[in-house]
Amino acid sequence: MKIEVLTKNENQQVQNLIIKGIRDLINYKNLEPGDKLPSERMLSEKFEVSRSNVREAIGKLEFYGLLKSRPQSGTFVANIGVIALNGMIEDILRLEEPDFKSLVETRILLELKTARLASIQRTEEDLIEIKKALEAYKSKVLNGEDAVQEDLLFHLAIAKASGNSTMNTFMLIITPEIITNFEKYHVCDKGLAHEGIKEHQDIYDAILNQEPKLAKEKMKVHFKTLYQYCYNI
Repeated sequence: MKIEVLTKNENQQVQNLIIKGIRDLINYKNLEPGDKLPSERMLSEKFEVSRSNVREAIGKLEFYGLLKSRPQSGTFVANIGVIALNGMIEDILRLEEPDFKSLVETRILLELKTARLASIQRTEEDLIEIKKALEAYKSKVLNGEDAVQEDLLFHLAIAKASGNSTMNTFMLIITPEIITNFEKYHVCDKGLAHEGIKEHQDIYDAILNQEPKLAKEKMKVHFKTLYQYCYNI
């Protein structure tokens, strides 16, 4: 499995233009909650952007509960009043891109929780996926190769094992931006990567043995250097 690295800056402006266009379309056409939007093809032609750009913008509005897509039916305005919808869209457009420090802080808070939950709720299938990611990380590090993606796949496997779909979704959202910034800030040097092998093993063992308190403590140890590094940027 390979994580595709996408930078939000590449299409943020295009997405915002589409979101504004959808907002104006709803207002201009006086669409009510439950009304259907034009198709992706029609929107891409109207806004002169690709269908993938339209799909991403719709996906973002779906994430915030403003639109609802129904398979084989299309995309519909959610059951929200137009005034509230306009206000929420303005809030979405004002969202600032998180800096690296904020991403790290968010990731640490999430992962202390996911490690604890994973140790309680993990299944045998989850353990296999976590172990597989651990071995892939170990192999890359010992061969002197870059293991950033394998490291994050290990953590994503733990997030999935937590059984909390919301936390898992948040991890998936912030992961690509973290990968991009890891290289920029030179976070993963060889010394840290080798230490990471034992730290990953300790976390896995705590989850395997269903020790939530220990799993959280081992995750905190794992992030100690990164947290300190982040505040020295």
